[in-house]
This record gives sequence, C-alpha cells and structure tokens, in this order.
Amino acid sequence: MSDSKNESVRLAYPAILALGSAALWGAATPASKALLTSLPPSQLAGLMYLGAAVGILPVAIRAGTFRPPWAVSGRNQRLLAASIGFGGIAGPLLLLFGLRLASATSVSMWLPLELVATAIMGRMFFRERIGRLALAGLIGVVTTSVILSLGERTAGLAAGAFVTLACVSWALDNNCTALIDGMTPSQITFWKCAVAGTVNFLIGIFVQGPNGTPGVIIAALGAGALTYGASIALFISAAQSLGATRAQMFFAAGPFFGVIFSAAILEEAISPVQAASGLILAGSLVLIARDRHNHRHVHALMTHRHVHQHDDGHHTHRHSGLPLSMRHSHEHAHGEITHAHAHVSDLHHRHEH
Repeated sequence: MSDSKNESVRLAYPAILALGSAALWGAATPASKALLTSLPPSQLAGLMYLGAAVGILPVAIRAGTFRPPWAVSGRNQRLLAASIGFGGIAGPLLLLFGLRLASATSVSMWLPLELVATAIMGRMFFRERIGRLALAGLIGVVTTSVILSLGERTAGLAAGAFVTLACVSWALDNNCTALIDGMTPSQITFWKCAVAGTVNFLIGIFVQGPNGTPGVIIAALGAGALTYGASIALFISAAQSLGATRAQMFFAAGPFFGVIFSAAILEEAISPVQAASGLILAGSLVLIARDRHNHRHVHALMTHRHVHQHDDGHHTHRHSGLPLSMRHSHEHAHGEITHAHAHVSDLHHRHEH
C-alpha cells in the first residue's frame, strides 16, 4: 500500500469522529431555536453547557486518570482557559443572539465561516498549512455566507455579524484545543463545559432572573449533553489527529445536518437561495478535503500525552500484547527524527512551510 493510501486509512477514524461531531452540532441549531422561545440566550447557553458537562463526566472518569486543570502544564492551562473563554462563553452567546434575528436554517448555513476563521488563524498563528485547493474552497465558503446574509435582508446583516463573531471565537477555541496534550478529549470537554456553563448561567440569572419551567430546563440540559458534550469531545479527538483546520473541513458538514434538522423539526422551508448556497458549499468542501502535502520535515524531541496508535511512523515505543492499530492514551516521549511522508497539521506536524 502506498504512503498516500496508508495516510488516508489512518485518518479515516478521526474523519468519522469529525462527521459525527458535525451531525450532533448541526442538531444544536434547531434545538436552540426552539428553546429560545422559553429561555434567554445566556441562560440557555449555560444550561446546555452544564448538561454537556454532566453527560460527559462518566466518560471522562472512565477514560483514565481524571486530571484537573491544575495538574497539567502551564501551557496546557493557558490553552484550556482560552478554549473556555472563546469557545465556551463568547461563541455560544453570540450564536444565540444571531438565532434571535434569523432563521435556524440560514444560521446553520453561516456556520462554515468557522472553518474560514480556523484556517486563517491556524496559518497565521498556529503553523497550519493552507494549499491552493484549500484556499479556493475557503473563498467558496465565504461566498456562500455572503449570499445567505443578503437573502435574509436587514435582519441577516445583524444576525450574520453575530454569527461571524461566534465563528471567530470558535476558531480560536479550535486551534487552542487541538494543541492541548495533557488531558483526554473527554476531560477537556468536561472542564470546558462545566466552567463555561456555570459562568453563562450565572450571567443570565444576574441580568434577567430565572426563567423557564422545569420541563424546559431538563430539555435544555438534555439537548446540551447530546449536541454540545458529545459533539465537542468527538471534535477535540478528531482535531488532535487531523489538525484544527482539517477537522473543521469535515465538521463544516454540520450546516447540512442543521438545514435537514431545521426542516424536519421546525418545519422551516428551504429556499432556492439556500439550496444554491448548499451546492456551492458542497463543492468548496470537496476542494478543501483534497488539499494534501508531502515533504521532508524534522520532529524535535518532545514528551506529551494524547490518543495515539503505533502504525503511524511516529510512535515507535512498544506495549506487550497491544496491536499496533489500537488507539490508547498515555504519556510518551518522541526522539528526534527526520523523514518525508504525507501528513496533516496534527500534534506532531506544526512545522514551518
């Protein structure tokens, strides 16, 4: 099997995780739109993240040694704090304000701007690579969002601004969480959701007082456990193996799921403009997914903890009785190595180009 085919096979599992994350995240938009009729944005964001924390806690504990943030390195603490602030607090609030002004279908279709922002920031600040195919695809994503914003008229401009700011916040979050290597994805998700949920909920109570019936509160907690908790954990795992930008390439399928769920749950009609935008978006994602590169590069000495397997040419330490393809997590060391192979900007490939 060629090096390119080996790389494609190895990346299939995290790609599936990213698509699963996209489907769950897509369901969050119509679910949030329905719950906004009974809860203000800050309280809804808080409840959904608290539900995510409760839902992911058993998985985080079962995944191995439960590590609090103060038990990891200062670098990982700073990355986690940025992830919580941008992705857990600012992003959801901005999205919910946008949902108040536009349909859930169009908001779902604007969300690929997160991919654009993630790619730009990844290239400028986090040493991710963007090739010509990916650049063409990113232009297509921007074009899609502009068309949809104009289709919503005046409300669309304001809603588009809120959603764009939310996507920028999540882009910072994506690039930060992709670099955290001291905790498992489920543990990162728990701390992110627990802290962000508490802060958002307390802000909502302070500003507007308690709202919602017990049934609505339970529904928000349940929706958060599925659409936020499971989705975030799956995305973090995918981003650590694929890099934040490439994981976003698959995650950008979320709007398609959002449109489908919005039509099925909220009975929102899909307009010709939205359908045409979907075709442009689909073509753009194909271009982005085909962008790959192969060159000679150097790996420096490093020690870290993350989910990995031993058939990728980088993890050469051995475990007695453990198949090379089995994924597992523990602290391990890498020696310095220079080689050439097809690769993406994962935890091990953040070199200059």
